[in-house]
Amino acid sequence: MRFDVLTLFPELFAPFLAAGVTRRAFETKQVDVRLWQLRDHAEGNYRRVDDRPFGGGPGMVMLAAPLARCLAAVRADRGDAAPLVLFSPIGERLDHAGVERWSASAGAILLCGRYEGVDQRFIDRHVDVQLSLGDFVLSGGEIAAMALLDAVARLQPGVLNDADSHQEDSFNPALDGLLDCPHYTRPEEWEGVRVPEELLSGHHARIEAWRRQQRLAVTAKHRPDLIAAARQSGRLNRADEDFLRTL
Repeated sequence: MRFDVLTLFPELFAPFLAAGVTRRAFETKQVDVRLWQLRDHAEGNYRRVDDRPFGGGPGMVMLAAPLARCLAAVRADRGDAAPLVLFSPIGERLDHAGVERWSASAGAILLCGRYEGVDQRFIDRHVDVQLSLGDFVLSGGEIAAMALLDAVARLQPGVLNDADSHQEDSFNPALDGLLDCPHYTRPEEWEGVRVPEELLSGHHARIEAWRRQQRLAVTAKHRPDLIAAARQSGRLNRADEDFLRTL
């Protein structure tokens, strides 16, 4: 799959693409990331990409024309009709299901907005999808783009050391959409606290039962909405419900 990133700061992506376990996806082009400097498509000596907003007010607004020229160059290079994604506060909240859809797609064109935003005329004419990471504002869309790329890359075959590792991530359907359970490693005792005996038992069924209960407990405490969603979709069994009543 291929992701083209339209940004004023392509240099922000260099360390991200070269570090961590997900770099395997980027190095092998399983997730082919191509960076496009928006200023290369601006006109004039100063390569301006923004101007003051009509009606007054603080900040600047990204100009439609340089964005349109850059987008045209990307589409000519790609030769397909990949969707243009804008990271925006009004966008749909990105979640695990959304990441899975993107990870199974042919990719997209990612527009990293800056300043007060993008000229609405460009959005209306060209943007296909708007995405948000949550109810907060970033200085630009680059961090949001990296979040999407990272989440997509780790789902690609062979990227993680353990091929099944992501199957036990929080929110994964393999865990019925629950949060993951606590994890422990050596030593068995640290500062007077021992690892739960179930994890030391060597009894796989006992270990899995403990993990299931911990996932239920953690989710009920921190994200009861996920418990409600799992119950509504019939993903909780009688043992799960009996345990939840004890909390």
